[in-house]
Amino acid sequence: MSSDAPVGARPPAGKTFFGHPRALSTLFLTEMWERFSFYGMRAILVLYLTAAVADGGLDLAESSANAVYGTYNAMVYLMALPGGWVADRLIGARRSVLWGGVVIAAGHYVMAIPTGWSVFAGMALIVLGTGLLKPNISTMVGDLYERDSPRRDAGFSIFYMGINLGAFIAPLITGFLGEKVDWHLGFGAAAVGMTFGVLQYVLGRRNLGDAGARPADPLLGADRRRALTRIGVASVVVLAVLLVLLVAGWFTVDTVVNLLTVVTVLVTVGYFARILTDREISGTERSRMKAYVWLFLFAASFWLIYDQAGSVLNIFAADQTDRSVGGFTFPASWLQSVNPILIIIGAPLAAALWLKLGHRVSTPTKFAVGLVLNGLSFVLMAAAAQAAVGGDLVSPLWLVAVYAIQVAGELSLSPVGLSATTKLAPVKYASQMLGLWFLATAVGDAIGGQVARLADTWSQPMYFLTFGLASVVLGLAAVMFTRQIRQLMAGIH
Repeated sequence: MSSDAPVGARPPAGKTFFGHPRALSTLFLTEMWERFSFYGMRAILVLYLTAAVADGGLDLAESSANAVYGTYNAMVYLMALPGGWVADRLIGARRSVLWGGVVIAAGHYVMAIPTGWSVFAGMALIVLGTGLLKPNISTMVGDLYERDSPRRDAGFSIFYMGINLGAFIAPLITGFLGEKVDWHLGFGAAAVGMTFGVLQYVLGRRNLGDAGARPADPLLGADRRRALTRIGVASVVVLAVLLVLLVAGWFTVDTVVNLLTVVTVLVTVGYFARILTDREISGTERSRMKAYVWLFLFAASFWLIYDQAGSVLNIFAADQTDRSVGGFTFPASWLQSVNPILIIIGAPLAAALWLKLGHRVSTPTKFAVGLVLNGLSFVLMAAAAQAAVGGDLVSPLWLVAVYAIQVAGELSLSPVGLSATTKLAPVKYASQMLGLWFLATAVGDAIGGQVARLADTWSQPMYFLTFGLASVVLGLAAVMFTRQIRQLMAGIH
């Protein structure tokens, strides 16, 4: 999924968007509405799954709901790999984004149907659609600029503002509708948001020029037929496995979640094994990939904790925080808007800090800082959980403080990791490494969903303190091995 533009893939001249190609506004709004739908649904998902049937929910155990949430997030990021391949080899980024948006919207509309099965069917569609849209819309942003254009980074900065703007607004709307009116109405609001995104994408297609219009490396003739046959066979195998589970009576939420977790880990192991055993990559490239394995494990450990904001911490917000302000009890899901607004505020500050520090702070050290901060956020959560022992409601400012620490950790690790991914990538796999970076989130979320089951059996202070300290220890260990990792990076800072 290369973000390098093919020759001639320039948008038409004319009006600009904050000094950038007009097409950026089309992609900005598409991404904003896609993130609105994604984070809007995600903000109320676990709350709906655990709500009593009398309150319109599914009354799942918190352990199962947390595992579903983690696995859902994992599948979204895992599908970025085949989604990028489909665009590069079959239909191009532009059509991938369009069809991805349509499938996402369909998934949210299915979730809006007031039945239990609709939620899981809708999530499956959203996973497929996001896999097509998410990696390829970023590719199209890159297509708007020359490879060495000084405006390229600024264009991506504006684009990522759309991500966090959608993520900030979404819980405020879907959270109110879902928690105060009807859960499925909240899911419906996410569907409407994605519909807006698709409509404006279609209407703005004239601004896109040739960006993403054709596959970067298209399969033709027999190769294309062979690939489509394999896709068809794989689809039949997946359906057959699901049918066997259904007939055998094993088709339960927990069985499917466990199976998908195993698949996520196996895909990741297979991907790394393929690269590290490839005889066409040089010794230096292999050394850098060994360093990247460590960074990948650190990142997966980070997301394992960080992405519990929408599951374990969201349930804590609903059950154990005092959310009354002037006689109005605001929805627990509103606290999911804290993270994106803090990122909007903190991202420019973090960028300025790393620019000032330059190479004095290495990539592994920045990862270590992210892990330590992430761990400290859970240590603080342990204190909040201890204050809530006995049924006392605690101030939501505890969660605001936790999210602030986590965002500081994210800004130390996530953008740095994305940059390191591009720098450490073997030349042969340069276009696939972004998908590999997404896999770190997938693995972290998949395993995190399983780990979060313990929150339903351990005492809350013990749960948060155990995993918080584990992350701090891992971060300190990363500091100790920084020199060895830097040596493997072979000149990359």
